[in-house]
Amino acid sequence: MEVVNALGRRKSAIARVFVSEGTGKITINKRDLTEYFPSSILQYVVKQPLNKLGVAEKYDIKVNLCGGGFTGQSQALRLAIARALVKINPEDKAALRAEGFMTRDPRAVERKKPGRPKARRRFQFSKR
Repeated sequence: MEVVNALGRRKSAIARVFVSEGTGKITINKRDLTEYFPSSILQYVVKQPLNKLGVAEKYDIKVNLCGGGFTGQSQALRLAIARALVKINPEDKAALRAEGFMTRDPRAVERKKPGRPKARRRFQFSKR
């Protein structure tokens, strides 16, 4: 099997993933998964598609992650891994879609509007 690549985005985070056959090692920006995401919750989020299909020990995953914060990055990585797994085996798409791993979350920060302190916040009203 050759290397399969995929892209995942969430908020302003972008994850480029390269999946090849191996022993289940996940390397993010040349660091180990546990080192890059010390939180066990974020590690769980990243591994969700792999665990759903039961292939966590079957593939080595190399990741380039940039932008955003740790939550956005972990969710972008989850989407990228799910997309790569579907490229490898298209029959898995239904199972991953049912769990919501194939959907790109479109929510992002709303831009600041001119003449206001924030995106929707108005200045305090003063009667006098």
